[in-house]
Amino acid sequence: MDAAVIIAGAGPAGLMLAGELRLAGVEVIVLERLAERTGESRGLGFTARTMEVFDQRGLLPRFGEIETSNQGHFGGLPVDFGVLEGAWQAAKTVPQSVTETKLEEWATDLGADIRRSHELLSLTDHGDSVEVEVRGPQGVHTLRAAYLVGCDGGRSTIRKAAGFDFPGTASTLEMFLADVKGLDLEPRMIGETLPGGMVMVGPLPGGITRLIVCERGTPPQRRTEPPTFEEVAAAWQRLTGTDISHGEPVWVSAFGDATRQVTEYRRGRVILAGDSAHIHLPAGGQGMNTSIQDAVNLGWKLAAAVNGWASADLLDTYHGERHPVGKRLLMNTRAQGLLFLSGPEVQPLRDVLGELIAYRDVSRHLAGMVSGLEITYDVGTGRHPLLGKRMPHLELVGETRKTSSTELLHAGRGVLLDLEDNHNLRERAAAWAGRVDIVTAAPHGVAEDGPLHGTSAVLVRPDGYVAWAAPGSHHDLSMALERWFGAPSTHRTV
Repeated sequence: MDAAVIIAGAGPAGLMLAGELRLAGVEVIVLERLAERTGESRGLGFTARTMEVFDQRGLLPRFGEIETSNQGHFGGLPVDFGVLEGAWQAAKTVPQSVTETKLEEWATDLGADIRRSHELLSLTDHGDSVEVEVRGPQGVHTLRAAYLVGCDGGRSTIRKAAGFDFPGTASTLEMFLADVKGLDLEPRMIGETLPGGMVMVGPLPGGITRLIVCERGTPPQRRTEPPTFEEVAAAWQRLTGTDISHGEPVWVSAFGDATRQVTEYRRGRVILAGDSAHIHLPAGGQGMNTSIQDAVNLGWKLAAAVNGWASADLLDTYHGERHPVGKRLLMNTRAQGLLFLSGPEVQPLRDVLGELIAYRDVSRHLAGMVSGLEITYDVGTGRHPLLGKRMPHLELVGETRKTSSTELLHAGRGVLLDLEDNHNLRERAAAWAGRVDIVTAAPHGVAEDGPLHGTSAVLVRPDGYVAWAAPGSHHDLSMALERWFGAPSTHRTV
Protein backbone atom coordinates (compact mmCIF):
# COMPACT_ATOMS: atom_id res chain seq x y z
CA MET A 1 0.00 0.00 0.00
CA ASP A 2 1.20 3.50 -0.85
CA ALA A 3 -1.28 4.89 1.67
CA ALA A 4 -4.33 3.72 3.58
CA VAL A 5 -6.53 6.26 1.77
CA ILE A 6 -6.12 8.13 -1.51
CA ILE A 7 -8.25 11.23 -1.98
CA ALA A 8 -8.83 12.69 -5.44
CA GLY A 9 -9.31 16.45 -5.24
CA ALA A 10 -7.81 19.15 -3.00
CA GLY A 11 -10.93 21.27 -2.66
CA PRO A 12 -12.69 21.92 0.66
CA ALA A 13 -14.10 18.39 0.97
CA GLY A 14 -10.84 16.63 0.10
CA LEU A 15 -8.72 18.81 2.38
CA MET A 16 -11.16 18.54 5.28
CA LEU A 17 -11.23 14.76 4.88
CA ALA A 18 -7.44 14.60 4.76
CA GLY A 19 -7.21 16.48 8.04
CA GLU A 20 -9.85 14.30 9.69
CA LEU A 21 -8.01 11.13 8.64
CA ARG A 22 -4.68 12.45 9.88
CA LEU A 23 -6.21 13.22 13.28
CA ALA A 24 -6.86 9.48 13.49
CA GLY A 25 -3.32 8.62 12.38
CA VAL A 26 -4.32 7.38 8.91
CA GLU A 27 -1.78 7.75 6.10
CA VAL A 28 -3.39 9.71 3.28
CA ILE A 29 -2.36 10.93 -0.18
CA VAL A 30 -4.31 13.76 -1.83
CA LEU A 31 -4.06 13.91 -5.62
CA GLU A 32 -4.84 17.27 -7.22
CA ARG A 33 -4.83 17.81 -10.97
CA LEU A 34 -4.05 21.53 -10.75
CA ALA A 35 -0.52 22.74 -10.10
CA GLU A 36 -1.76 25.47 -7.79
CA ARG A 37 -5.04 26.89 -6.50
CA THR A 38 -6.85 29.00 -9.06
CA GLY A 39 -7.73 31.75 -6.58
CA GLU A 40 -11.34 31.51 -7.71
CA SER A 41 -13.95 31.47 -4.95
CA ARG A 42 -17.33 30.13 -5.89
CA GLY A 43 -18.20 29.78 -2.21
CA LEU A 44 -18.29 32.71 0.20
CA GLY A 45 -18.38 32.26 3.96
CA PHE A 46 -19.64 29.41 6.12
CA THR A 47 -23.04 28.40 7.40
CA ALA A 48 -23.62 28.21 11.14
CA ARG A 49 -23.09 24.43 11.12
CA THR A 50 -19.71 24.75 9.38
CA MET A 51 -18.69 27.40 11.91
CA GLU A 52 -19.43 24.80 14.59
CA VAL A 53 -17.46 22.15 12.70
CA PHE A 54 -14.41 24.39 12.37
CA ASP A 55 -14.71 25.41 16.03
CA GLN A 56 -14.78 21.79 17.21
CA ARG A 57 -11.44 21.21 15.44
CA GLY A 58 -9.90 24.46 16.70
CA LEU A 59 -9.70 25.87 13.17
CA LEU A 60 -11.47 29.21 13.54
CA PRO A 61 -8.39 31.11 14.85
CA ARG A 62 -6.62 30.30 11.57
CA PHE A 63 -9.12 32.56 9.77
CA GLY A 64 -8.47 35.61 11.94
CA GLU A 65 -11.33 38.04 12.44
CA ILE A 66 -14.46 36.77 10.70
CA GLU A 67 -17.38 39.00 9.78
CA THR A 68 -20.63 37.32 10.71
CA SER A 69 -24.30 38.05 10.17
CA ASN A 70 -27.71 36.68 11.07
CA GLN A 71 -29.20 37.85 7.80
CA GLY A 72 -29.91 35.27 5.15
CA HIS A 73 -32.51 34.42 2.56
CA PHE A 74 -34.57 31.60 1.12
CA GLY A 75 -35.14 31.98 -2.58
CA GLY A 76 -34.47 35.70 -2.37
CA LEU A 77 -36.89 36.23 0.54
CA PRO A 78 -35.16 37.61 3.67
CA VAL A 79 -34.86 35.23 6.62
CA ASP A 80 -33.59 36.23 10.06
CA PHE A 81 -31.26 33.44 11.19
CA GLY A 82 -31.25 34.99 14.66
CA VAL A 83 -34.33 32.88 15.41
CA LEU A 84 -31.92 29.95 15.88
CA GLU A 85 -31.17 30.58 19.53
CA GLY A 86 -27.66 29.77 20.69
CA ALA A 87 -26.34 29.10 17.18
CA TRP A 88 -23.24 30.53 15.61
CA GLN A 89 -23.82 33.37 13.22
CA ALA A 90 -22.83 32.61 9.63
CA ALA A 91 -19.54 33.88 8.21
CA LYS A 92 -20.28 36.11 5.24
CA THR A 93 -17.11 37.24 3.47
CA VAL A 94 -14.51 34.46 3.66
CA PRO A 95 -13.66 33.52 0.05
CA GLN A 96 -13.45 29.82 -0.75
CA SER A 97 -9.81 30.34 -1.77
CA VAL A 98 -9.02 31.38 1.82
CA THR A 99 -10.94 28.42 3.22
CA GLU A 100 -8.96 26.04 0.98
CA THR A 101 -5.68 27.68 1.99
CA LYS A 102 -6.41 27.29 5.71
CA LEU A 103 -7.61 23.70 5.35
CA GLU A 104 -4.55 22.79 3.29
CA GLU A 105 -2.25 24.31 5.92
CA TRP A 106 -4.06 22.34 8.64
CA ALA A 107 -3.98 19.04 6.74
CA THR A 108 -0.30 19.53 5.86
CA ASP A 109 0.56 20.39 9.45
CA LEU A 110 -1.02 17.06 10.43
CA GLY A 111 1.09 15.18 7.88
CA ALA A 112 -1.17 14.77 4.84
CA ASP A 113 0.72 14.14 1.59
CA ILE A 114 -0.76 16.59 -0.93
CA ARG A 115 0.47 16.04 -4.48
CA ARG A 116 -0.35 18.76 -6.98
CA SER A 117 -0.08 18.32 -10.76
CA HIS A 118 -1.23 14.72 -10.25
CA GLU A 119 -4.23 13.69 -12.32
CA LEU A 120 -6.05 10.43 -11.63
CA LEU A 121 -6.65 8.62 -14.94
CA SER A 122 -8.31 5.34 -14.01
CA LEU A 123 -9.05 3.05 -11.09
CA THR A 124 -9.46 -0.63 -10.31
CA ASP A 125 -11.24 -1.88 -7.20
CA HIS A 126 -9.61 -5.22 -6.33
CA GLY A 127 -12.00 -5.94 -3.45
CA ASP A 128 -9.33 -5.68 -0.75
CA SER A 129 -7.69 -2.52 -2.15
CA VAL A 130 -7.97 0.09 -4.90
CA GLU A 131 -5.34 0.72 -7.56
CA VAL A 132 -5.22 4.02 -9.43
CA GLU A 133 -3.32 5.16 -12.50
CA VAL A 134 -1.94 8.67 -12.07
CA ARG A 135 -0.25 11.11 -14.42
CA GLY A 136 2.23 13.32 -12.57
CA PRO A 137 5.25 15.48 -13.37
CA GLN A 138 7.43 12.35 -13.74
CA GLY A 139 4.95 10.53 -15.96
CA VAL A 140 2.26 7.89 -15.49
CA HIS A 141 2.46 5.59 -12.47
CA THR A 142 0.19 3.52 -10.23
CA LEU A 143 -0.70 3.86 -6.56
CA ARG A 144 -2.51 1.46 -4.28
CA ALA A 145 -4.58 2.15 -1.17
CA ALA A 146 -7.16 0.46 1.01
CA TYR A 147 -9.78 3.06 0.03
CA LEU A 148 -10.23 5.73 -2.63
CA VAL A 149 -12.39 8.80 -2.02
CA GLY A 150 -13.58 10.99 -4.87
CA CYS A 151 -13.71 14.65 -3.84
CA ASP A 152 -13.05 15.77 -7.39
CA GLY A 153 -16.11 17.89 -8.04
CA GLY A 154 -19.25 17.87 -10.11
CA ARG A 155 -17.52 16.35 -13.15
CA SER A 156 -15.87 13.69 -10.99
CA THR A 157 -13.55 11.27 -12.78
CA ILE A 158 -13.90 8.88 -9.83
CA ARG A 159 -17.69 8.84 -10.04
CA LYS A 160 -17.61 8.05 -13.77
CA ALA A 161 -14.79 5.50 -13.60
CA ALA A 162 -16.38 3.58 -10.73
CA GLY A 163 -19.79 3.49 -12.45
CA PHE A 164 -21.87 5.37 -9.90
CA ASP A 165 -25.43 6.16 -11.03
CA PHE A 166 -25.98 9.95 -11.05
CA PRO A 167 -29.65 10.60 -11.80
CA GLY A 168 -31.29 13.99 -11.80
CA THR A 169 -32.06 16.89 -14.10
CA ALA A 170 -29.84 18.74 -16.56
CA SER A 171 -29.33 22.50 -16.55
CA THR A 172 -32.14 24.59 -17.97
CA LEU A 173 -30.34 27.95 -17.89
CA GLU A 174 -26.95 29.64 -17.63
CA MET A 175 -25.85 32.08 -14.93
CA PHE A 176 -22.72 34.22 -14.74
CA LEU A 177 -20.54 34.72 -11.69
CA ALA A 178 -17.84 37.39 -11.77
CA ASP A 179 -15.48 39.07 -9.31
CA VAL A 180 -14.74 42.56 -10.61
CA LYS A 181 -12.59 45.51 -9.55
CA GLY A 182 -13.41 49.16 -10.18
CA LEU A 183 -17.18 49.04 -9.72
CA ASP A 184 -19.28 51.23 -7.44
CA LEU A 185 -22.58 49.39 -7.14
CA GLU A 186 -25.13 49.28 -4.35
CA PRO A 187 -25.01 45.91 -2.55
CA ARG A 188 -27.80 43.50 -3.42
CA MET A 189 -26.79 40.65 -1.09
CA ILE A 190 -30.13 38.92 -1.57
CA GLY A 191 -30.87 38.18 -5.19
CA GLU A 192 -33.08 40.87 -6.71
CA THR A 193 -35.72 39.62 -9.13
CA LEU A 194 -36.08 41.86 -12.17
CA PRO A 195 -38.43 41.66 -15.16
CA GLY A 196 -35.77 39.92 -17.23
CA GLY A 197 -34.01 37.82 -14.59
CA MET A 198 -32.06 38.10 -11.35
CA VAL A 199 -28.95 39.96 -10.21
CA MET A 200 -26.90 39.93 -7.02
CA VAL A 201 -24.13 42.29 -5.84
CA GLY A 202 -21.85 41.69 -2.88
CA PRO A 203 -18.74 43.58 -1.72
CA LEU A 204 -15.60 41.51 -1.12
CA PRO A 205 -12.29 42.49 0.50
CA GLY A 206 -9.73 44.34 -1.62
CA GLY A 207 -12.21 46.50 -3.50
CA ILE A 208 -13.68 43.54 -5.36
CA THR A 209 -17.38 43.24 -6.19
CA ARG A 210 -19.06 39.82 -6.56
CA LEU A 211 -21.70 39.75 -9.30
CA ILE A 212 -24.21 37.03 -10.09
CA VAL A 213 -26.32 37.46 -13.22
CA CYS A 214 -29.16 35.30 -14.50
CA GLU A 215 -30.92 36.44 -17.65
CA ARG A 216 -34.18 34.54 -17.90
CA GLY A 217 -34.55 32.42 -21.01
CA THR A 218 -30.81 32.03 -21.56
CA PRO A 219 -30.19 28.40 -22.53
CA PRO A 220 -27.23 26.51 -21.05
CA GLN A 221 -24.08 26.56 -23.17
CA ARG A 222 -21.57 23.78 -23.71
CA ARG A 223 -18.51 25.86 -22.95
CA THR A 224 -14.91 24.73 -23.10
CA GLU A 225 -13.71 28.16 -21.88
CA PRO A 226 -15.12 30.56 -19.29
CA PRO A 227 -17.45 33.30 -20.55
CA THR A 228 -15.98 36.72 -21.27
CA PHE A 229 -16.56 39.73 -19.07
CA GLU A 230 -18.10 41.42 -22.10
CA GLU A 231 -20.89 38.80 -21.98
CA VAL A 232 -21.44 39.50 -18.30
CA ALA A 233 -21.50 43.28 -18.78
CA ALA A 234 -23.94 43.01 -21.68
CA ALA A 235 -26.33 40.83 -19.68
CA TRP A 236 -26.04 43.20 -16.71
CA GLN A 237 -26.94 46.20 -18.85
CA ARG A 238 -29.92 44.44 -20.41
CA LEU A 239 -31.26 43.55 -16.95
CA THR A 240 -30.43 46.70 -14.97
CA GLY A 241 -29.74 49.42 -17.52
CA THR A 242 -26.33 50.04 -15.91
CA ASP A 243 -23.04 49.95 -17.81
CA ILE A 244 -20.32 48.03 -15.93
CA SER A 245 -18.04 47.43 -18.92
CA HIS A 246 -15.36 49.68 -17.40
CA GLY A 247 -14.81 47.14 -14.58
CA GLU A 248 -11.68 45.02 -14.37
CA PRO A 249 -12.58 41.31 -14.11
CA VAL A 250 -10.62 39.20 -11.64
CA TRP A 251 -12.27 36.03 -12.83
CA VAL A 252 -15.48 35.04 -14.60
CA SER A 253 -17.37 31.78 -14.55
CA ALA A 254 -20.67 30.29 -15.68
CA PHE A 255 -22.89 27.72 -14.00
CA GLY A 256 -26.34 26.23 -14.33
CA ASP A 257 -29.10 24.66 -12.29
CA ALA A 258 -28.33 20.98 -12.94
CA THR A 259 -29.50 18.88 -9.99
CA ARG A 260 -28.14 15.38 -9.52
CA GLN A 261 -27.24 12.98 -6.72
CA VAL A 262 -25.59 9.57 -6.79
CA THR A 263 -27.77 6.68 -5.69
CA GLU A 264 -25.07 5.39 -3.35
CA TYR A 265 -22.18 7.19 -1.67
CA ARG A 266 -19.99 4.07 -1.54
CA ARG A 267 -19.33 1.21 -3.95
CA GLY A 268 -16.95 -1.26 -2.39
CA ARG A 269 -13.66 0.50 -1.70
CA VAL A 270 -14.62 3.64 -3.61
CA ILE A 271 -16.42 6.47 -1.79
CA LEU A 272 -17.72 9.87 -2.91
CA ALA A 273 -18.02 13.11 -0.95
CA GLY A 274 -19.01 16.69 -1.73
CA ASP A 275 -19.83 17.80 -5.27
CA SER A 276 -18.72 14.41 -6.59
CA ALA A 277 -21.85 13.01 -4.93
CA HIS A 278 -24.30 15.87 -5.47
CA ILE A 279 -24.62 18.96 -7.67
CA HIS A 280 -27.24 21.69 -7.45
CA LEU A 281 -28.00 25.35 -7.94
CA PRO A 282 -25.73 27.31 -5.54
CA ALA A 283 -28.60 28.85 -3.59
CA GLY A 284 -27.91 30.03 -0.06
CA GLY A 285 -24.22 29.12 -0.17
CA GLN A 286 -24.86 25.54 0.93
CA GLY A 287 -22.67 23.57 -1.48
CA MET A 288 -19.20 23.98 0.05
CA ASN A 289 -20.63 23.69 3.55
CA THR A 290 -22.46 20.44 2.84
CA SER A 291 -19.30 19.07 1.23
CA ILE A 292 -17.20 19.88 4.31
CA GLN A 293 -19.79 18.25 6.52
CA ASP A 294 -19.78 15.14 4.29
CA ALA A 295 -16.04 14.89 4.95
CA VAL A 296 -16.43 15.27 8.71
CA ASN A 297 -19.09 12.56 8.80
CA LEU A 298 -16.97 10.21 6.69
CA GLY A 299 -13.51 10.84 8.15
CA TRP A 300 -13.74 9.13 11.53
CA LYS A 301 -15.75 6.20 10.13
CA LEU A 302 -13.25 5.58 7.36
CA ALA A 303 -10.41 5.86 9.87
CA ALA A 304 -12.15 3.27 12.05
CA ALA A 305 -12.36 0.89 9.09
CA VAL A 306 -8.68 1.42 8.25
CA ASN A 307 -7.61 1.00 11.87
CA GLY A 308 -9.57 -2.23 12.17
CA TRP A 309 -12.07 -1.50 14.93
CA ALA A 310 -15.13 -0.40 12.96
CA SER A 311 -18.24 -2.52 13.24
CA ALA A 312 -19.38 -4.24 10.07
CA ASP A 313 -21.94 -1.56 9.23
CA LEU A 314 -20.26 1.60 10.55
CA LEU A 315 -18.99 2.72 7.14
CA ASP A 316 -22.45 2.12 5.68
CA THR A 317 -23.85 4.79 7.99
CA TYR A 318 -21.98 7.37 5.92
CA HIS A 319 -24.41 6.83 3.05
CA GLY A 320 -27.31 6.26 5.45
CA GLU A 321 -26.75 9.62 7.15
CA ARG A 322 -25.46 11.86 4.39
CA HIS A 323 -27.57 10.74 1.40
CA PRO A 324 -30.79 12.07 3.00
CA VAL A 325 -28.97 15.34 3.78
CA GLY A 326 -27.92 15.64 0.15
CA LYS A 327 -31.41 14.80 -1.06
CA ARG A 328 -32.89 17.52 1.14
CA LEU A 329 -30.24 19.95 -0.10
CA LEU A 330 -31.28 19.31 -3.69
CA MET A 331 -34.94 19.76 -2.76
CA ASN A 332 -34.46 23.14 -1.09
CA THR A 333 -32.11 24.54 -3.75
CA ARG A 334 -34.58 23.61 -6.49
CA ALA A 335 -37.34 25.32 -4.53
CA GLN A 336 -35.20 28.43 -4.12
CA GLY A 337 -34.39 28.44 -7.82
CA LEU A 338 -38.08 28.48 -8.68
CA LEU A 339 -38.62 31.41 -6.33
CA PHE A 340 -35.88 33.78 -7.49
CA LEU A 341 -35.20 32.68 -11.06
CA SER A 342 -38.77 32.32 -12.35
CA GLY A 343 -40.84 35.07 -13.91
CA PRO A 344 -43.84 37.08 -12.69
CA GLU A 345 -46.02 33.97 -12.70
CA VAL A 346 -44.36 32.93 -9.43
CA GLN A 347 -44.91 36.30 -7.70
CA PRO A 348 -48.08 35.11 -5.88
CA LEU A 349 -46.08 32.24 -4.40
CA ARG A 350 -43.33 34.66 -3.32
CA ASP A 351 -45.94 36.88 -1.67
CA VAL A 352 -47.50 33.99 0.25
CA LEU A 353 -44.16 32.64 1.41
CA GLY A 354 -43.10 36.16 2.39
CA GLU A 355 -46.11 36.33 4.70
CA LEU A 356 -45.36 32.91 6.17
CA ILE A 357 -41.72 33.78 6.88
CA ALA A 358 -42.97 36.50 9.25
CA TYR A 359 -44.03 33.65 11.58
CA ARG A 360 -41.16 32.68 13.87
CA ASP A 361 -41.67 28.92 13.48
CA VAL A 362 -41.53 29.18 9.68
CA SER A 363 -38.39 31.33 9.84
CA ARG A 364 -36.78 28.85 12.23
CA HIS A 365 -37.66 25.94 9.94
CA LEU A 366 -36.20 27.56 6.81
CA ALA A 367 -33.13 28.88 8.65
CA GLY A 368 -32.47 25.43 10.09
CA MET A 369 -32.76 23.88 6.65
CA VAL A 370 -30.33 26.27 4.92
CA SER A 371 -27.84 26.41 7.82
CA GLY A 372 -27.68 22.63 8.34
CA LEU A 373 -28.69 23.01 11.99
CA GLU A 374 -31.80 20.89 11.48
CA ILE A 375 -29.76 17.73 10.77
CA THR A 376 -30.61 14.78 13.01
CA TYR A 377 -29.11 11.32 12.54
CA ASP A 378 -30.67 8.00 13.48
CA VAL A 379 -28.60 6.88 16.49
CA GLY A 380 -31.26 4.73 18.15
CA THR A 381 -34.49 5.37 19.94
CA GLY A 382 -34.89 7.50 23.01
CA ARG A 383 -36.56 10.56 24.45
CA HIS A 384 -33.54 12.78 25.07
CA PRO A 385 -33.84 15.92 22.89
CA LEU A 386 -30.16 15.78 21.82
CA LEU A 387 -30.11 12.23 20.46
CA GLY A 388 -28.82 12.35 16.89
CA LYS A 389 -28.24 16.09 17.06
CA ARG A 390 -24.99 17.96 17.36
CA MET A 391 -23.67 18.49 20.88
CA PRO A 392 -24.13 22.18 21.79
CA HIS A 393 -21.28 24.21 23.17
CA LEU A 394 -21.13 23.63 26.94
CA GLU A 395 -18.74 25.25 29.37
CA LEU A 396 -17.28 22.65 31.73
CA VAL A 397 -15.40 22.71 35.01
CA GLY A 398 -13.11 19.72 35.57
CA GLU A 399 -10.83 18.74 38.42
CA THR A 400 -7.84 20.62 37.07
CA ARG A 401 -9.10 23.21 34.57
CA LYS A 402 -12.00 24.74 32.75
CA THR A 403 -12.81 23.42 29.30
CA SER A 404 -15.76 23.07 26.95
CA SER A 405 -17.55 20.35 25.05
CA THR A 406 -16.22 21.95 21.85
CA GLU A 407 -12.59 21.88 22.97
CA LEU A 408 -12.91 18.20 23.90
CA LEU A 409 -13.54 17.45 20.20
CA HIS A 410 -10.35 19.09 18.91
CA ALA A 411 -8.56 15.73 18.75
CA GLY A 412 -11.26 14.15 16.57
CA ARG A 413 -12.01 11.33 19.02
CA GLY A 414 -15.24 10.19 20.64
CA VAL A 415 -16.04 11.68 24.05
CA LEU A 416 -17.99 10.18 26.94
CA LEU A 417 -18.87 13.15 29.09
CA ASP A 418 -19.69 12.18 32.68
CA LEU A 419 -21.51 15.15 34.16
CA GLU A 420 -22.24 13.61 37.58
CA ASP A 421 -18.95 11.88 38.52
CA ASN A 422 -20.40 8.40 38.04
CA HIS A 423 -17.64 5.85 38.74
CA ASN A 424 -19.76 2.92 37.52
CA LEU A 425 -20.37 4.64 34.18
CA ARG A 426 -16.66 5.19 33.64
CA GLU A 427 -15.90 1.57 34.53
CA ARG A 428 -18.38 0.35 31.93
CA ALA A 429 -16.70 2.50 29.28
CA ALA A 430 -13.11 1.66 30.23
CA ALA A 431 -12.77 -1.02 27.55
CA TRP A 432 -13.20 1.67 24.87
CA ALA A 433 -10.74 4.15 26.42
CA GLY A 434 -8.36 3.72 23.48
CA ARG A 435 -10.97 5.20 21.14
CA VAL A 436 -13.12 7.35 23.41
CA ASP A 437 -11.97 10.05 25.82
CA ILE A 438 -13.75 9.59 29.14
CA VAL A 439 -14.12 12.99 30.78
CA THR A 440 -15.62 13.86 34.15
CA ALA A 441 -16.64 17.49 34.43
CA ALA A 442 -19.41 19.58 35.88
CA PRO A 443 -21.49 21.70 33.51
CA HIS A 444 -21.40 25.43 33.99
CA GLY A 445 -24.50 27.47 33.31
CA VAL A 446 -26.95 24.84 31.98
CA ALA A 447 -30.34 26.47 31.45
CA GLU A 448 -33.28 24.83 33.17
CA ASP A 449 -35.20 24.79 29.91
CA GLY A 450 -32.18 23.73 27.84
CA PRO A 451 -31.59 20.31 26.22
CA LEU A 452 -28.91 19.36 28.78
CA HIS A 453 -30.95 20.08 31.88
CA GLY A 454 -31.12 16.93 34.01
CA THR A 455 -28.59 15.08 31.82
CA SER A 456 -26.07 12.91 33.66
CA ALA A 457 -23.92 11.75 30.73
CA VAL A 458 -23.60 11.99 26.94
CA LEU A 459 -21.63 10.01 24.39
CA VAL A 460 -20.46 12.27 21.56
CA ARG A 461 -19.17 10.94 18.25
CA PRO A 462 -16.00 12.42 16.73
CA ASP A 463 -18.15 14.47 14.32
CA GLY A 464 -19.85 16.15 17.29
CA TYR A 465 -23.20 14.34 17.17
CA VAL A 466 -24.74 12.82 20.30
CA ALA A 467 -24.96 9.03 20.04
CA TRP A 468 -26.25 8.27 23.56
CA ALA A 469 -27.51 10.24 26.54
CA ALA A 470 -28.65 9.47 30.07
CA PRO A 471 -31.34 9.57 31.04
CA GLY A 472 -33.20 9.25 27.78
CA SER A 473 -31.62 6.62 25.53
CA HIS A 474 -33.55 3.39 25.20
CA HIS A 475 -30.41 1.32 24.77
CA ASP A 476 -27.48 0.59 27.04
CA LEU A 477 -24.22 2.59 27.00
CA SER A 478 -22.26 -0.54 26.08
CA MET A 479 -24.48 -1.10 23.04
CA ALA A 480 -23.94 2.48 21.90
CA LEU A 481 -20.18 2.23 22.40
CA GLU A 482 -19.99 -0.99 20.43
CA ARG A 483 -22.17 0.35 17.60
CA TRP A 484 -20.09 3.49 17.08
CA PHE A 485 -16.65 2.50 18.40
CA GLY A 486 -16.38 -1.24 17.75
CA ALA A 487 -15.96 -4.20 20.05
CA PRO A 488 -14.42 -3.62 23.50
CA SER A 489 -10.66 -3.96 23.58
CA THR A 490 -10.81 -6.56 26.41
CA HIS A 491 -12.93 -9.66 26.91
CA ARG A 492 -14.29 -8.61 30.23
CA THR A 493 -18.02 -8.02 30.58
CA VAL A 494 -19.01 -4.36 30.41
